[in-house]
Amino acid sequence: MRLRIDLAYDGSNFNGWAKQRHLRTVQGEIEAGLTQVLRLPAGDHFISAEHAGMSQYPWVPQLVVAGRTDTGVHAAHQVCHLDIPRETIEGCVGHLNSSPVQALEHRLQHVLPRDIALHRISVAAEGFDARFSALERTYIYRICDNLSVVDPRMRPFVLNIDGPLDIETMNVAAASIVGLHDFGSFARANPGGTTIRKVKYAHWERVSNSSSLERTQFYQAPILESGLVCFTIVADAFAHNMVRSLVNACLRVGLGKQDLEWFKDKVAQPVREGSTGPVAACGLSLEHVAYPPDNQLASRAQAIRAKRTL
Repeated sequence: MRLRIDLAYDGSNFNGWAKQRHLRTVQGEIEAGLTQVLRLPAGDHFISAEHAGMSQYPWVPQLVVAGRTDTGVHAAHQVCHLDIPRETIEGCVGHLNSSPVQALEHRLQHVLPRDIALHRISVAAEGFDARFSALERTYIYRICDNLSVVDPRMRPFVLNIDGPLDIETMNVAAASIVGLHDFGSFARANPGGTTIRKVKYAHWERVSNSSSLERTQFYQAPILESGLVCFTIVADAFAHNMVRSLVNACLRVGLGKQDLEWFKDKVAQPVREGSTGPVAACGLSLEHVAYPPDNQLASRAQAIRAKRTL
């Protein structure tokens, strides 16, 4: 059976999503938790899923994720899937008065580290693929250009810069990336892949000092992001380093180090030349992954596997 796993994490102390030997990663921690709650033998058979056929064990867990996040990148909403034999998951129930899936969710929540939040485990709809069925992914990058306004509780998730930023000019730059483009100036392609992506939305805004919750008739608590500059970008998919490199290029325009023609030329001429490398990872967060209706999951996965062209 295929399970869908919805989760979030603070990426500060992770070496990205993808498991790596001797490094702490999100995937590695979740799979270690699965090893524990499913009472599987620990060892290389769990790490090397590509060599499953060579293993003495009949089943090797392998998480497939909607979007691999880099070292230091956070996720408010990440999605992955796991194929698991029914008899394996049934062993999770024990004394719990719940279904096998609910039992797995309950037990896994209690063994994962505090910088991973397991929101839900559910039986995936037919045709669901966490990576290829996704319609779009939303990222937000958070920046502070005025140290007197930042809430210290947000510091691990915010990039501090010497501002102020010209938000209006940055939005003119951002408007030029909406649509289908080759983002070769801002990203690296995977082997056999391309840097062609379709951006649906890209916008900069300064968060106002508004209230998120009225605690009493005398006081309204401001939201944690008050005063921050946030870049929201939505696309069907993202190439490696694409979001952080676009943020860096927009910052160069917003700080007056480059003009709009320079930025638009980077979009028109997809050539990586060093001045559009990725900005620091700390401010970036995967906020949401959207999927089509259940009856369109399989067709979406099939269509997105095709190599893109302009």
